[in-house]
Amino acid sequence: MDVVNLKNPELYINRELSLLEFNRRVIDQAKDEEVPLLERLRFLCIASTNLDEYFEIRVAGIRQQVKYGSTQWGPDNIAPQELLGRISSLAHSLVEEQYRVLNEVVQPALVRERIRVLRRSEWTPGTARWVRNYFNQNVLPVLSPIGLDPAHPFPRVLNKNLYFIVSLDGKDAFGRETRLAIVQAPRSLPRVVHVPAVQGGGPHDFVLLSAIIHAHVGDLFPGMKATGCYQFKVTRDSDLLVDDEEVDDLLRALQGELPSRRFSDAVRLEVADNCPDDLSQFLLQKFGLENRDLYKVNGPVNLNRLLAIYELVKRPELFYPPFTPDLPPRLQKEENIFDVLRNGDILLHHPFQSFAPVIDFLRTAAADPDVLSIKQTLYRTGNDSAIVDPLKDAARAGKEVTVVVELRARFDEEQNIELANELQEAGAHVVYGVVGYKTHAKMILVVRREGRRLRRYAHLGTGNYHTRTTRQYTDYSLLTCDKAMVEDVNRMFHQLTGLGRAGRLKKLLQSPFTFYKGILGNIETEMQNALSGRDARIIAKMNALVDADIIQALYRASQAGVKIDLIIRGICCLRPGIRGVSENIQVRSIVGRFLEHSRVFYFLNGGEELLFCSSADWMPRNLHHRVEACFPIDEKRPREQIIEFGLKNYLADNTQAWVLQGDGGYRRLRAGSHKPRSAQRALLEHYCNFYQ
Repeated sequence: MDVVNLKNPELYINRELSLLEFNRRVIDQAKDEEVPLLERLRFLCIASTNLDEYFEIRVAGIRQQVKYGSTQWGPDNIAPQELLGRISSLAHSLVEEQYRVLNEVVQPALVRERIRVLRRSEWTPGTARWVRNYFNQNVLPVLSPIGLDPAHPFPRVLNKNLYFIVSLDGKDAFGRETRLAIVQAPRSLPRVVHVPAVQGGGPHDFVLLSAIIHAHVGDLFPGMKATGCYQFKVTRDSDLLVDDEEVDDLLRALQGELPSRRFSDAVRLEVADNCPDDLSQFLLQKFGLENRDLYKVNGPVNLNRLLAIYELVKRPELFYPPFTPDLPPRLQKEENIFDVLRNGDILLHHPFQSFAPVIDFLRTAAADPDVLSIKQTLYRTGNDSAIVDPLKDAARAGKEVTVVVELRARFDEEQNIELANELQEAGAHVVYGVVGYKTHAKMILVVRREGRRLRRYAHLGTGNYHTRTTRQYTDYSLLTCDKAMVEDVNRMFHQLTGLGRAGRLKKLLQSPFTFYKGILGNIETEMQNALSGRDARIIAKMNALVDADIIQALYRASQAGVKIDLIIRGICCLRPGIRGVSENIQVRSIVGRFLEHSRVFYFLNGGEELLFCSSADWMPRNLHHRVEACFPIDEKRPREQIIEFGLKNYLADNTQAWVLQGDGGYRRLRAGSHKPRSAQRALLEHYCNFYQ
């Protein structure tokens, strides 16, 4: 067999382009007639939010590389300047498709259900009168139009806020000939306004704030004529530039940096598609952008704000049916959670199984007089009192409470700063992890006095301690008092809060130390087994596969004959199906009702199966620049449960699965003559008696 250069750039898909392809799969959900109508609208809004964040972080980072002449290209060897052009081309096609689906698919379907977003041409005289009254009472008093002249330079435009550029004719009260003005849509006002049925004609009629302002923008310029009014929105670089090795107090540094996020460098300009070219060029010039950064859209520039309709319309038949998460039989009895765990581990598969036992674990620990200490990592919690209140209660009760709060959880920095302050005020010890490494591991450790001894209990998870996302994301939780496992968790906490070495871990794999080597070692074992004629198998489920070394190891394993199935929701830089390299690798992405978020790694290991769950994806940042925990599933029943329902079930999906092709595109699977199977639906049926 010819020797293949596994570092050949043609064997790698660019991570940024792969991430954009994920948004294509999200948009496709909005076209799927099997998805309830208002959920289809929600998928469109999710895609819009995803694109905002993509430009704020990913595109902004590439622009920085171009600005400073970076030569650190990825394994695909695409230069940053070329990459910006390819991103622009693909993103423009995605945005065009997004608005086409909105205008030609979703909105007509909403109209058929008597849910209407009324254009100004559709307003009845009664609607127009109601809108004018709403404008005069609620909008006009808080608008501050800014005419552009030497005394009124172009204003600072907030990140992702809705604005209007208005062309004017005539003179103002001081005799000035102002040709242009900028009007900001107040952030305090709803972007979607419900019109009373007696005025609009239907039970669910809405007008957009943009339409209300547009209809009455002339009132802002008495004595002048508004000859044009056009929406625009600017997306800015939102990555916080804090060198945590150069600051004495990370919390204060972040507090000082957060306000600048609103006015950092622009990376994208969105305008209404009827905006004249001269005004579009004027705006591009003001924001220092190029033509490729301009996106003309046939609809609201802040499309994600249509999510308000999803929240305002109370039509159960247009949503996914509600379900009641399962509770494992061992937890259905009125027993103390610690008594249950002494008889064996508890594995939970969220959202199909309830997150309540994790909250109960914390609450019980906080209230139990025999519990001496609680330690927990917090990455994203939102305003989640169910998680935070037990920690504060425990601290106030005199227990030793230590919380590792990751202040640099992107877009949650402000909430995490508030959370850290609340916990400190309650008497908890709060630390911010390790300088230079984000703490992404999801762990709780409880120390309890039982007779003459102390016993530790732990929770380890693949997802965040955020009760809202536990209803929307698929994740695993393990509750355990396994002696070696809890000792490893204790050592990891000592490592995070202290300055010494944690010592060798017995069971856990940990980034940035043993996780990377452990994964490569297990891949190597499968390759050697295949070369010696033994059965070899790898199944890995994660959010992203980016690391070039792991991809090369998978290529070598494939060449040796290892059968490899990868279930990767988002970014995948590996090219499957390449002759002589990856014929034995298949990659699929599942996109459905729930966001696939769990990380599970299976190795046949010569028949002695190894199974791990983790907080980490196979990305350089998770492997080398974060504190992550990867924990084995040792007990037979939980291991079988994950293999059957968390892996094989997903490999059997033929309705919500997309298969990655060698060219980087995805093909959606269709059941055809086979029985339709959805992995998420099967899990709802199994755990929740749903659909049965």
